[in-house]
Amino acid sequence: MNISAFLFAALCAGSLLTTSCNNDKAADTTATTTETPAADGAHDMAAMDHGSASAAGSSPQLVAMNEMMQKMHATKPKGNTDHDFAHHMLEHHKGAVAMADIQLRDGKDATMRRMAEQIKADQQREIAELEAAATRLDNAPTNYQPNDPADPFTSKMKASMDGMMQNMPKPVADPDMNFNMLMTVHHQSAVDMAKAELAHGKDTRLKELAQMMVDAQEKEIKQLQAWHQQNADKM
Repeated sequence: MNISAFLFAALCAGSLLTTSCNNDKAADTTATTTETPAADGAHDMAAMDHGSASAAGSSPQLVAMNEMMQKMHATKPKGNTDHDFAHHMLEHHKGAVAMADIQLRDGKDATMRRMAEQIKADQQREIAELEAAATRLDNAPTNYQPNDPADPFTSKMKASMDGMMQNMPKPVADPDMNFNMLMTVHHQSAVDMAKAELAHGKDTRLKELAQMMVDAQEKEIKQLQAWHQQNADKM
């Protein structure tokens, strides 16, 4: 899937998260790629584009990812690294919880179900901290340029989402494999976002939380990849 996005959502014509997510393609059987110019410049962040991953006929996991992208699409950047990281990672985590719930509903594999339970518990705990940080940082001063593609934080955040969307897997029939593949790229994007916060954030507690995310999710990525190799027949 050839889709670029920051925080799963697009920025065409220099706009952060203002590109249209094409929900009218809900009947498609796979995610589709679109490039639509932003309607305004309210969310500038490095001229990114966004393709809808929605499809009523595709895997429920992919639909959950699209719903997460739409929520990120609606999030306006303030121009403060900590504030914007907290708000966007908050929606990212909520998406992971939704994906874990789908796995617990549909999945059969014991290992993937255990991972879903762990991911849900960890991210729900972190959601509470992110919500507190997001509120606390509402009046934080501007310290980066979300309109400037050369800004280091803007660039890193865009790269994290570009990498995830470019590696979005094609859905398969097996729900355990769909969870495995989508959670792998979902986790990697979270790791990359957290590393952007570690490099450019200022808030001590939020940076500690970002480091915890990196440590936990890099470990889980290895576990997901090992399971994938052992279950290639589910593709």
